[in-house]
Amino acid sequence: MRFMVLIKADANSEAGVMPDEALLTEMGRFNEELVKAGVMLGGEGLHPSSRGARVRFSGTAREVTDGPFAETKELIAGYWVWQCASLQEAIDWVKRCPNPMPGESEIEIRQIFDSDDFGDAMTPELRAQEDRLREQIERNLPGG
Repeated sequence: MRFMVLIKADANSEAGVMPDEALLTEMGRFNEELVKAGVMLGGEGLHPSSRGARVRFSGTAREVTDGPFAETKELIAGYWVWQCASLQEAIDWVKRCPNPMPGESEIEIRQIFDSDDFGDAMTPELRAQEDRLREQIERNLPGG
């Protein structure tokens, strides 16, 4: 199972405060553990919402709102994509993670859908298209 592990933003991350060397070192060690265990598939930190935008959909209309966004506790400061045998395994890994923020912080774990989760709606043609797209994505990655 694949999981998206979401590091929630705080006032510091939204203000653009960068982590110090100690936290970067701790996170580097943790990421090395994840990679060696075959858990980590990807992950990155995100710039503050002031450098982003949202697009709201209503039928065919599109409304763009530039950041920053007000609800800091609902924003994401970074993410990982992990391959774990279960939600409990992902939880166990998160519990080993260094605190990503200077004070209180929160990390959310969400399972990523696989093709089989869509049942009959994922026709053989759609499955083949998804496979082709995944292969193309791999080729587009640096070193791919």
